[in-house]
Amino acid sequence: MLKEVIMNENTKKVPLFGSGSFYMRALGLALPIMLQQLIQNLVSLIDNFMVAGLGDISMSGVNVAGQLLFVFLVYLNTICMSGGIFLTQFFGAKDEEGMKQAYRFKIIMGLAAFIPFTLVCLIFPREVLSLLLIGNTQADLILDEAVSYIRLVFFMGIPMTISMCMASSLRDIGEVKQPLVATIIATLTNTFFNWVLIYGNLGAPRMGVRGAAVATVIARSVELVLFIIIFLKRRPKFYVGIKEFLHVDWKLFGEILKKGSLILFCEMVWVFSETLTTAVYNGRGGADVVSGMSASFAIANLYFVAFGGIYSATAVIIGKSLGEGDLELAKKQKRWLLSGCGVFGCVMTVFGLCTTFLIPIVFGRLSREALMICREMVILMSFFMPTWVYMNAQQAIARAGGDTKMGAYTDAGLTILILIPAVLLLGIFTEVGPVFLYGVVKILDIIKVFIFHFWLKKELWLRNLTVEEDQKLDAKA
Repeated sequence: MLKEVIMNENTKKVPLFGSGSFYMRALGLALPIMLQQLIQNLVSLIDNFMVAGLGDISMSGVNVAGQLLFVFLVYLNTICMSGGIFLTQFFGAKDEEGMKQAYRFKIIMGLAAFIPFTLVCLIFPREVLSLLLIGNTQADLILDEAVSYIRLVFFMGIPMTISMCMASSLRDIGEVKQPLVATIIATLTNTFFNWVLIYGNLGAPRMGVRGAAVATVIARSVELVLFIIIFLKRRPKFYVGIKEFLHVDWKLFGEILKKGSLILFCEMVWVFSETLTTAVYNGRGGADVVSGMSASFAIANLYFVAFGGIYSATAVIIGKSLGEGDLELAKKQKRWLLSGCGVFGCVMTVFGLCTTFLIPIVFGRLSREALMICREMVILMSFFMPTWVYMNAQQAIARAGGDTKMGAYTDAGLTILILIPAVLLLGIFTEVGPVFLYGVVKILDIIKVFIFHFWLKKELWLRNLTVEEDQKLDAKA
């Protein structure tokens, strides 16, 4: 039956674009997530504005510490994606127990990362952070700021872990408004306490970068309290009380972990390559390079919101159709979503170029060299937006059907075999600037889009995982 669906020649007659109502539904899922991330990133931009007022060194310290926090954040996001593949399909199949098991997976695997997180933040922060500043002419000064920041930010670990699992699970079943409200309140809290603690307003002590860390911890704690209230009030279908939390179906847990391990491998390879690239370009000068590059990403995050929205909307739409067993509809939706993403990526390029006008307003206190680097990077990343948006949708489609091999074999494979050696060679044997270095290595993403295109045509993602996992579990029983 599955082969007949896959070989159905009628697919060729599917129009390139879907109906207006289809895209309205997709935007209905994507826009609240984008808005949520936009609010977070706007507040992050305000945070950067406040920290930038302390100078290049302070901003560089926060950025270097943030790079390690980024690794932890990517891990959590990967765990949420892995559990979300199953949670969304179980939602489509109306299997509440399966949804609960997927939610338990997220929480357990998220908390499992707390041991290495503790080691990095509290035990060996300076030793680990120094790896990102090899060759930097102001490394010691930057490390002083980075260590003081990360030792306080450590305390946001557990609240952020649980909040991310809760928020992603709500999005997996199409409930996107509650996370948005919680994010707005939490980010406003963060902004307020940044203003109070960084510069010592309202009689508070002037804490500098340590104040920014304390504000983050307070905001994450508030966010967790809000999600707990939302869960107790709404009782979503995957809701699990404390007493039944440890009722884990370890066989299903293992199946989710098996699928998720390839996603985790792919994402960790990517984050390693990003961290390595950061370490290489950080060594291309002093605090001006570090602060200029970090400022560019703070601006670019305003249009990077497209990634989370597109990924989540695509995963929910495709995953729900697959879970319902409507494979033919999922094939059509794949074509419509990718076409829409191509257009949307071009729109985000224009939006990205417009954000360059914010640079002198937000980061006017940085050095002239830092501002020049920031502007060049924002322009460069804007032109990569069509590629990145399209590639995000391709990954979401593959993973929605449990095809995690596409990312592991192609994305991670190319990164290991080509990108990482290229970064090392450029770093060792050339003196190219940080912007040129970043642009050269990102050309590989264009190649990945074409490889993903041919991989998706194999339709290995066109699977109803809820039926397959039930059959596997029955066979093992």
